[in-house]
Amino acid sequence: MSWYDVCSKRQTKIRHFFCTFVLHYSKYMARKRKGKKKDNFASSIYKKTGTIILLIIVTGCCWYISRNREVLYPENKSEITYTGGRILTHIPDAEIPARLKDRKEQIIRHKGYTVSYNNQLRLPNWVAYELLRNEVNGSEERSGRFEIDPGVIGTCPTYRDYSQSGYDRGHMAPAGDAKWNSQAMKESFYMTNICPQKPGLNRGNWKELEEQIREWAILDSALLIVCGPVVTDKSKNKTIGKNKVTIPERFFKVIVAPYLEKPRGIGFLFTNDDKNRRLQDYVVTIDSIEYITGIDFFPALPDEAETLVEGYSNPGIWNLR
Repeated sequence: MSWYDVCSKRQTKIRHFFCTFVLHYSKYMARKRKGKKKDNFASSIYKKTGTIILLIIVTGCCWYISRNREVLYPENKSEITYTGGRILTHIPDAEIPARLKDRKEQIIRHKGYTVSYNNQLRLPNWVAYELLRNEVNGSEERSGRFEIDPGVIGTCPTYRDYSQSGYDRGHMAPAGDAKWNSQAMKESFYMTNICPQKPGLNRGNWKELEEQIREWAILDSALLIVCGPVVTDKSKNKTIGKNKVTIPERFFKVIVAPYLEKPRGIGFLFTNDDKNRRLQDYVVTIDSIEYITGIDFFPALPDEAETLVEGYSNPGIWNLR
């Protein structure tokens, strides 16, 4: 068992003990108030002792979790500082996959994400971005206006291609992760960031994972995320709209928390249908998604870290139940 697994189990036990103590202490106080009995010396000592123990447990839990999982992420992104005192240099563009050799791609960089656009499929090969804790709770309102990506050389889909198709305009980099900047919000509605998704997926498990990722970003301070469609020879002939936008068979999303004491990664593979299941039912290794898609994820990470995050996906470590 790895040190990270041990830490995760200890944190779970601490949280369980803490919640149990608070529950019993609260019940005791409720009984005292309901009984309307005068406090004697013994009960006074019990209450004071309980309060002191509660404060000690809260302080201990906060210290332990921050010591093992917390990362302080500076605004300038120049370096990552662990509360344990260890410093790692931030890796620029660590979320960007390796260049593709077996298909067409045009790399377009936007404020909040980078896209590898496939003009033949009218789809992104992948969309990659880094999500920081301070980007999660922005004030920008959802744009809602889908636009042609001005950076595309060739044909770009339009929002009309999706009209009455039975498919949603599914975001790859979600608008909910772009609330930190008006330009990022506007560009999240570029059609190069959109794929045909079944309504049940787009509004169900896909949305659920987007919300879960934002919680992870708050906890871990920085995440690397890559997502996109899975297109096979069988699905290439299925299209929608005047511009013949290819309908993907599946969708992938890979997430890495690289700046922890022990980096961790997880992959998800969704079928493009209206069924909804538990998120952990979609969990796979990042290595397996590389095999399916032919995409080399996170080549900028050190080999040791890349091997660790791509070859091992444990839903429990990510608190998926």
